[in-house]
Amino acid sequence: MADAAEGGAMRRGRNETEEERADRMWQELIQEVRVAQMGVQILFGFLLTVVFTEKYDDLSGTDQTIYLVTVVLGACATGALIGPVALHRIVAGRRVKPQAVRLASRLTLLGLVLLLATTTASLLLILRVATHDGFVPYLVAGVVGWYLLCWFVLPLWTRHRHKSR
Repeated sequence: MADAAEGGAMRRGRNETEEERADRMWQELIQEVRVAQMGVQILFGFLLTVVFTEKYDDLSGTDQTIYLVTVVLGACATGALIGPVALHRIVAGRRVKPQAVRLASRLTLLGLVLLLATTTASLLLILRVATHDGFVPYLVAGVVGWYLLCWFVLPLWTRHRHKSR
């Protein structure tokens, strides 16, 4: 509850124990992870099928290398984004939720970085195969810049601009 604090100022934040805060943060994190997991699983599933198409054999050596790197990045992103679920299941009931939330949060952030790399490599490969044009790196760089802005710059700017005083 937001009771009046000392000096007549309104209290900000929640009145919750460390465990209650960990429970709330865990629920928020799991909702976020669900969104990212869906995206990475669809992308990774698609990537796994490419090698079985006729077009794969026509790819240049460079494009096949980009594909292999993309698949490995997708596998790593999948692991990092599913990691918080396994972590929770293994440590549930061990009274380490605050620590588990911190670790799961780091895994999720790592998963997002790996998802960014996977998406970037996928876009690079698709545009190289689709266009064979010199503007592809610039287009990919523009999209990566957009992802960085949406996923990291704006959240970090908001965090800095509205930090508790």
